[in-house]
Amino acid sequence: MTGTMQFASAGPSPLWYATRAGGTVALVLLTATLVLGIAAGGRYAPKRIARFEIGALHRNLSLLTLAFLGLHIATAIADPFVHLTWLDAVVPFASSYRPLWLGLGALALDLLLAVLVTSAVRLRIGRRAWKAVHWLAYAVWPLALFHGAGTGTDTRLTLQLGLTAGCLTAVVAAVWWRLVRAGPGHRAGRIWAALSAAAVPALVVALLAAGPARTGWAHHGGTIERPGTVATDHRTAGDDGADVDRGDDQ
Repeated sequence: MTGTMQFASAGPSPLWYATRAGGTVALVLLTATLVLGIAAGGRYAPKRIARFEIGALHRNLSLLTLAFLGLHIATAIADPFVHLTWLDAVVPFASSYRPLWLGLGALALDLLLAVLVTSAVRLRIGRRAWKAVHWLAYAVWPLALFHGAGTGTDTRLTLQLGLTAGCLTAVVAAVWWRLVRAGPGHRAGRIWAALSAAAVPALVVALLAAGPARTGWAHHGGTIERPGTVATDHRTAGDDGADVDRGDDQ
């Protein structure tokens, strides 16, 4: 009984807050990077900002995204209640804890690293090869978005839902703006871009409605909700009141 009371009164660990904060900021920065890249590709040229300054801002945002992503991963691995390893962070779907949702995050990380590495050696590999790999950046963002929505234990908090909606709106608006400016050419590419811009928000809404936005979702993913909170810890209470670490997937 004492163990149960201590567990109920215990709050989330600092590592939990750092993991969620790092992941959320990384998603916002990734969204800004993607939107800026779409705008630059559409020949957006503000009068008071030179194009090379837009390119520099784009690169700096990418590096800043990687820094917060590193914080997100390091604190998640340091959290003893999930038992993640560095291998889980880079090998998709290898984790025993929420393999689907963590696998999406690992896949997003691998693609992002591929984009950043090839950008660093762009002059050596040639523009064509660099551009082919750089298109992967468009896949990183939805993977990261689904990873955060499916794994985050605070997904249905109003602020978190607002940030998710804001990121979705920004990217979809940027894609549609780019399509309008693209002109009549590249019809197949425009159709795929339009379908993707419509499909991703629909899939996110369906995911939230079917899982993370529902009460009790945290229990199915190996977490437990405490009174007054939506997200707490990577633990659940056993029949004897002891803390039991679970790694079952939905």
